[in-house]
Amino acid sequence: MKKHHLIINLLIIIIMVSCADRSTDAFTGEEGEVKIITIQPGHFHAALVQKEQHPQIDPLVHIYAEEGPELRNHVRMIESYNTRDDDPTGWELEIYTGPDYLERSLKERRGNVMVTAGNNARKTDYILQFVKEGINVLADKPMVINPENFEKLLRAFEAAEGNGVLLYDIMTERSEINTIIQRELALNEGVFGELVDGTPEKPAITKESVHHFFKYVSGSPLTRPPWFFDVEQQGEGIVDVTTHLVDLVQWQLFPGEIIDYKNDIEMLHARRWPTKLTPAQFERVTGLPEYPDYLRQYTEGDTLVVYANGEMLYKLRGKYAKVSVAWDYVAPEGGDDTHYSVMRGTRSDLIIRQGEEQNYRPVLYVSLKDETDPGDFGNMLQNAVTVDLADNYPGMDIKREEERVWSVSIPDKYRIGHEAHFGQVMERFLQYLVDGKLPDWEVPNMISKYYTNISALEMARGE
Repeated sequence: MKKHHLIINLLIIIIMVSCADRSTDAFTGEEGEVKIITIQPGHFHAALVQKEQHPQIDPLVHIYAEEGPELRNHVRMIESYNTRDDDPTGWELEIYTGPDYLERSLKERRGNVMVTAGNNARKTDYILQFVKEGINVLADKPMVINPENFEKLLRAFEAAEGNGVLLYDIMTERSEINTIIQRELALNEGVFGELVDGTPEKPAITKESVHHFFKYVSGSPLTRPPWFFDVEQQGEGIVDVTTHLVDLVQWQLFPGEIIDYKNDIEMLHARRWPTKLTPAQFERVTGLPEYPDYLRQYTEGDTLVVYANGEMLYKLRGKYAKVSVAWDYVAPEGGDDTHYSVMRGTRSDLIIRQGEEQNYRPVLYVSLKDETDPGDFGNMLQNAVTVDLADNYPGMDIKREEERVWSVSIPDKYRIGHEAHFGQVMERFLQYLVDGKLPDWEVPNMISKYYTNISALEMARGE
């Protein structure tokens, strides 16, 4: 009997040790406990994750990648953060290059958080393999660009839960101040009323964004890898940038609530269209004088045809939602990427505009519905902005633009810019690591978000 109990106890110990080996260490918030592994950093977002330094993150970062211009650009950006005059970082990089970079990284297990931002063709595979090995993952969007990989993503979330690790995507737009205040005012019944159901012509919520292939990042012209223009590697626009917009639709309409992708989403219409680049434009963006062979299938004569644009109309819990994204070659003089958003309520509409009239800076407007008596609405809005929100966002005010339209005046200290939002996402992720879990709604809503994108892609392609 004693021998029998001894064998059982040994088996239990072996199982416990095995599980401990496959799961990450418990996080407490101590200095240097988060150890980053960066895999094949082909997108500048991989560097922006390190633009600011957090005490909880070990300064030594392990990079596994193939040798090439993408890796060199990544290292150059990290070095620019280390050598800047204001608040320089102190990152140390240990780099392994070779075709077996993925296998080597999994074998060596030099970190407990994997960061991936780059070519999307293999990204879902990276994610699945790391969470199966008990390593947390912080992934740039999109985590999936086709129906086949959506099934892999579902398995990845299951594996992450089974191994007690976190899988989280980088949703920077939740940190944009106008979007935050739009969401807060939508919760104020006196200002917004109730969210309308909307119609196909006037959805309850609309999100539109315009982006540009040529742009500046951290003060330097951005060099994009040529595969960025291959929809089989980068993904079409309808599954790429739309990730942010679909995320905001869910986050603003149903804050803190779980979205069930099997029952709450009904895709109604989706379409896609291309952006065309000349050889000279392609060279300015990539630095390459010719198209690689894998891009020639997308050419018409010497023009590169990229399906970077997409639009979808769907219902989310019965509310009409519209999302669209467009890519141009370069922004107009003085311009930048732009965002337009409207949430329609029974008392007012909350509208974010970022065009020439706004000097390409986002501005939030409150437009009173014709059915609403203006009466003391201005005073009610003033109180909502300057009193109700003052604990978290002091210093804001409103300005009357027209008889029934006000703008929200937001101090510059809250307008920190897209690049700084990556630091805020990292702060949230670090806290989740300490908590040992994501908010209950995050995983189901990430699944719903990517299901929405893939459904739109299939409909737009006629699949």
